[in-house]
Amino acid sequence: MYDIISDIHGCYEEMKTLTEQLGYTWKSGVPLHPNGRKLVFPGDITDRGKNSLAVVEIVTKLVTAGQAFYCPGNHCNKFYRYLIGRNVQQTHGLETTVAELKSLSKKERTALTDSFISLYENAPLYLSLDDGELIAAHAGIPEKYIGQVGKKVKTFVLYGDITGESHPNGMPIRKDWASQYEGSALIVYGHTPAREPRWVNHTVNIDTGCVFGGKLTALSYPELKTTSVPSSMPYIAKKFTSFQ
Repeated sequence: MYDIISDIHGCYEEMKTLTEQLGYTWKSGVPLHPNGRKLVFPGDITDRGKNSLAVVEIVTKLVTAGQAFYCPGNHCNKFYRYLIGRNVQQTHGLETTVAELKSLSKKERTALTDSFISLYENAPLYLSLDDGELIAAHAGIPEKYIGQVGKKVKTFVLYGDITGESHPNGMPIRKDWASQYEGSALIVYGHTPAREPRWVNHTVNIDTGCVFGGKLTALSYPELKTTSVPSSMPYIAKKFTSFQ
């Protein structure tokens, strides 16, 4: 029914390879499945990778045509704020997406800007699929927030259960919310790179750090099968986080 891919971060070639392995065909220019399966993108489709705008274009076309589902991640939020003229720092990967954008013609830049703004503004904070049995949220979501919206929910689904403190490498300290999850819905999320998909209490983190030299991973639902392809990006070990 669904194939969920999180944290693509501009890794277009890996996305294309992964979807082909999952049985999607690109004959029409976008990945479509002969059996009607649909792709789900829980955020962070841009930044750091080689081709963020190509990923934006594919995701936008699919979602607009009703062929895929999308909810934003923190990098999506930052790119959106940049596009609407907010004063944001071009760091942590945004600078690569902005550089791509500036290389376009004015007409192309306007079209890309308008399409991403529309994609973002029409996206839910998180996705509830299969009659609520499947929840896709960029950084996860605790049971108490399912069915809710608002500032606290938005902060959680974009950034996770943050403490406001940082690790020595600059990454924010995030509480392991999944270890406390007791809900019945399957929560599929990303945001925190792990070496392998991490299953805890009916949740699974599928961000396997493609943009840091790891893998790009998809979770097929309802089969609960993961499929991964290797990254073409340099390996950066310090970017991987594991909860003890």
